[in-house]
Amino acid sequence: MDITLKNVTKSYGDLTVLRQFNHTFREGETTCIMGPSGCGKTTLLRLLMGLEKPDEGEILGLSGLRMGAVFQEYRLCENLNAISNVRMVCSHALPKERITQALTQVGITDSLYKPVRDYSGGMKRRVAIVRAVLSDPEICFLDEPFEGLDEATRSVVGSWLYRQLSGKTVLMVSHDEEDALRMDASVFRLDQDI
Repeated sequence: MDITLKNVTKSYGDLTVLRQFNHTFREGETTCIMGPSGCGKTTLLRLLMGLEKPDEGEILGLSGLRMGAVFQEYRLCENLNAISNVRMVCSHALPKERITQALTQVGITDSLYKPVRDYSGGMKRRVAIVRAVLSDPEICFLDEPFEGLDEATRSVVGSWLYRQLSGKTVLMVSHDEEDALRMDASVFRLDQDI
């Protein structure tokens, strides 16, 4: 089912971030939401994930869907290793080997059993990406998913992510046109004047 926002308004105090916003995101497509800082991209994702409620308007098409997310913050349990962080959101039926394989495919190999507090920012980002994908979402929200990754790692992780999420509904926020190309995403530009 498509996801439709109808006349959605969201304000924080005197600051209106989205005003009478209308848009439909197509089921099974990847959309990259782009726009200047402060225009409401992250707020839009938070509304769609149900982490914020609109002040006015409605959001249709999300009821009952399994959601996966990569946030700007890593949101990992720092004392746990990478495998345990991924396992927290997965079906217990998912074999440990599948988690290990996915982490290895994005370049986390010799640190699988170290606490993630000892990881670099780029390594934490990759664990967060694998965790979102292996939670088997019907819709996946990605807020600057490649932030902190060098170009070579972006290419490897982007290819892996694209293959894993192919055919699913993906809404991604990015400032980088290359990220949209990497994910074969249509671009939706969110302007300040909405």
